[in-house]
Amino acid sequence: MLDSLILIKISINLALLSCLLDTRAQSTDQKLPVNQKPDSTIILEPVTIEGYQLSTRLQTFPGNLSVLDADDLTLSDGTNMATTLNTIPGLGMQSGTYATNRIVIRGMGSRTPYNTNRIRSYLNNIPITASDGISAPEEIDQQSLGRIEVLRGPSSALYGSGLGGSINLFTPEKQQNEGVFSLNYGSFNTLRTNLSGTMNTANASLWGSLSHMQSDGYRANNEFKRTSFITTANWKQPKWSLKSTLLLSNSDGEIPSSLGKTLFENNPKAAAANWEAIEGYKKNKKAIAGVTLTNILSSQLTNQFTLHGKWSDNYEKRPFNNLSEKTLSAGIRNKLSYYRTLTDWVLGIDWIAEQYKWKLDKDEFLLNENRENRYQFSVFAIMNYRPTSRLSFSVAGTLNHISYNLTDLYATNGDQSGKREFPLIVSPRLGLNYAVSDQIALYSSVGHGFSMPSPEETLLPAGDVNPDIKPEQGMQYETGARFNLFAKAVEAEVTLYWIELNDLLVTKRITEDIFTGMNAGKTRHQGLELLLRNRIFDYSSFPGTLKSTFSYTFSENRFVDFTDDGNSFNGNELPGIPDQFAQIQLSWNPFNKLKVMAHLQYTGNQYINDANTLKYEAYFLVSIKAATQFQIRKVGILNVYAGVNNLTNTQYASMLLINALGFGNSEPRYYYPGLPRHFYAGVEMRF
Repeated sequence: MLDSLILIKISINLALLSCLLDTRAQSTDQKLPVNQKPDSTIILEPVTIEGYQLSTRLQTFPGNLSVLDADDLTLSDGTNMATTLNTIPGLGMQSGTYATNRIVIRGMGSRTPYNTNRIRSYLNNIPITASDGISAPEEIDQQSLGRIEVLRGPSSALYGSGLGGSINLFTPEKQQNEGVFSLNYGSFNTLRTNLSGTMNTANASLWGSLSHMQSDGYRANNEFKRTSFITTANWKQPKWSLKSTLLLSNSDGEIPSSLGKTLFENNPKAAAANWEAIEGYKKNKKAIAGVTLTNILSSQLTNQFTLHGKWSDNYEKRPFNNLSEKTLSAGIRNKLSYYRTLTDWVLGIDWIAEQYKWKLDKDEFLLNENRENRYQFSVFAIMNYRPTSRLSFSVAGTLNHISYNLTDLYATNGDQSGKREFPLIVSPRLGLNYAVSDQIALYSSVGHGFSMPSPEETLLPAGDVNPDIKPEQGMQYETGARFNLFAKAVEAEVTLYWIELNDLLVTKRITEDIFTGMNAGKTRHQGLELLLRNRIFDYSSFPGTLKSTFSYTFSENRFVDFTDDGNSFNGNELPGIPDQFAQIQLSWNPFNKLKVMAHLQYTGNQYINDANTLKYEAYFLVSIKAATQFQIRKVGILNVYAGVNNLTNTQYASMLLINALGFGNSEPRYYYPGLPRHFYAGVEMRF
């Protein structure tokens, strides 16, 4: 542990020291080698983003927003999105297996047992989050993405109801025709392959990506397979354009589940005994589709209408019972935008109807079957005002109405049908951005957000609708600054935030297979986020170019008012959230055809129960990757790469199950073992 702390301190000092280097002594007019394209996240050019429904430049955006481009998505072997998303300050993704993940943003969602339910996710602005709030952006193959935008904290309902924020995924938009084939193989018989291509004509473009991944897994009962296909098509005319997106996905993953402390420390390759005995697994089929029609009504007025739908069929074999889930949803979204010299106006509506069916059985004997119809309707409005070229204000708000209808399809234990209509929720947001100069911009915002209870949380343990459960709601206050210094050689952003959360939703585990929800009081989330990117040196010959990216998060998340089973936890820290999280990425091009990357990650201490009597200690991870490329005449460019993850072979828990319970004489199973040192290599052909 001491060595790890020394390593992280050295790494932090290196990143901070590098930003103070006198980059003016370097030639800012140097050209990159012909086969090396500029890194847009380092040499900061005007980046167009879609945040808060207004296409604008990142430097003038009135709030926090992080952008990961195509280069950032190649950080590791691409089999797990956690490595990529964890480079964003304020965001933490824990990955127990390829099929079991949890994303936490600014402390939101840390108590969710096996998934992510406090953020919203979108693919090309089409919602992929279910109406119960469950998101799984990591199910989309990274190589099928061109950009990721992340909003941290309550963003009003401009991007839905996510208290933690939103993750917006965008497929590539390429101007030239090309094809790409990649093949990646690594430890535990992990194979990932992808074939994608782009075709462009004068008025249309078509892009598609077919990917497959499979792995035997590190642990027992840990095999995983996933095949997915994504395609987008664009048609453009002078007065209108049409864009379509289709995602098809099929995954099949065995479930090793979490381990107690003894097995975790002595035999982390093991699966939980009850899951291994029945060879538990989860199968998931999914289809998402959307079509957006954009009409240019005048030089100032544009209307965008989106029709989208989603279907999923899931089956999970479990020790206590088997769960079948089927979801079918449809929605419309209309956004009317009015642009003037000093102001932008947006007025829109969102409507989603979803039918969710689930049933439980054991040994082919039906235990329960239900159908729930969910309806969400919202009206939103945004105004962006620019009184000067350096000052901009953003005022936004939304009205949200949500209702659930439960129909009991298995009345043997009594008809538990019911209806729940939640009160109208109003979510305002104010934002301010002031560009002090071309190099410095200041921003502040205050916004409201809410999260709905999941189906399990809306039901009492006996299966009846809980008439008292409420959405959790919160207000976020943040202020920050962006810096673009030394001829664009240094980019930095620092943010301070404060979130007050009321009616905290707690998923309470009654037995191993029965959960319920309760509103448990108030929490407070405070933190500091820092992002620093810089070009340390830049030469046309050896030692070449060296770039670094440093991200750091310090947070304090506490219960303000929380009592459970007669025990008061007021003042305790929320479990499942590291007190500090730091990462450093180094990218070195010693020669024009060789690239070496290193990734260092420090995860701080975190409690794993509400009482704060159990703490999981900090750990440190190191990964390296090297890549080279060759020009093949009349064919294209061949990239070859290899890497090692967890170079120091650190034993750690990649995901923690908060407030785990022990059943019978077994230990509480808190820990999902992380992967030991493992290797990978791959090729990519662009033609």
